[in-house]
Amino acid sequence: MNAPTIPHRRPAPVRPQPPAPTWADILEDILLKLAPFAVMTFVSAVIALAAAVVVLLQPAWLGQVAASLAGAQPKVYWYLSRSAAIVGYLMLWASMVLGLAITNKLARAWPGGPTFAALHEHTGWLGLVLSAFHGFILIFDGYIGYSLTQIVVPFASANYRPLWVGLGQIAFYLMALVVLSFYLRRWISYRVWRVLHYLSFAVFGLGLLHGLLSGTDSAGLPMLLVYWTSALSVAGLLVYRILRSRSSSARRRQNVPATQPAATLPGRPRVSRQL
Repeated sequence: MNAPTIPHRRPAPVRPQPPAPTWADILEDILLKLAPFAVMTFVSAVIALAAAVVVLLQPAWLGQVAASLAGAQPKVYWYLSRSAAIVGYLMLWASMVLGLAITNKLARAWPGGPTFAALHEHTGWLGLVLSAFHGFILIFDGYIGYSLTQIVVPFASANYRPLWVGLGQIAFYLMALVVLSFYLRRWISYRVWRVLHYLSFAVFGLGLLHGLLSGTDSAGLPMLLVYWTSALSVAGLLVYRILRSRSSSARRRQNVPATQPAATLPGRPRVSRQL
């Protein structure tokens, strides 16, 4: 009798193990986690240094600032609010540009996709924090006399351009939702996450209208250049991304072979009709 044959089994494919992180990878992860704190520390140090230089070179300004803070209608809070609004809008613009360019080949080459994504997230956070400061600092401004309710509730104040101020308040809440979506991604579906992320375009549009039509210096040439440059750059990147996505979809459809009719598939006999 012949010995029973043992069926040949193919060895299970060996999955390649991910390479061990190098010291550069570990250092980059640490720096990315420390990036928000480093940026805030750097900005605070620059502000403190600038204030020290002003006090040393122009000691009379310190008395003027003190008089402005203690006066019946201090203007310093309005200036702080407007400054925070401008920088916050620039951070929102940077976050939009980074988000739209994150799939670009240049972004993947330098400084790299993960770094671009981290910058996109952190600039969004900075824009949100500065926008909150922009609104809440006006509680101390006695010229218009905003209350906490008027700051928090959209369209609650009739003191100053309520429509455009209310659109800015709505933009802030939508921006908070977009920023929080970074951390909700693991608990929600990808489709819901994308819908939440698409709200960033509404945030940018409402923020642009809010700045243009409620900013006290929006009619000046510097701010008009900022608004027009930011709007055109975001619109151009959006159009480029849409065209690039359509081109990639068309290329994939061209590479897919046409589906054969069921009667001509191999292993299935052709059925012919007799007239």
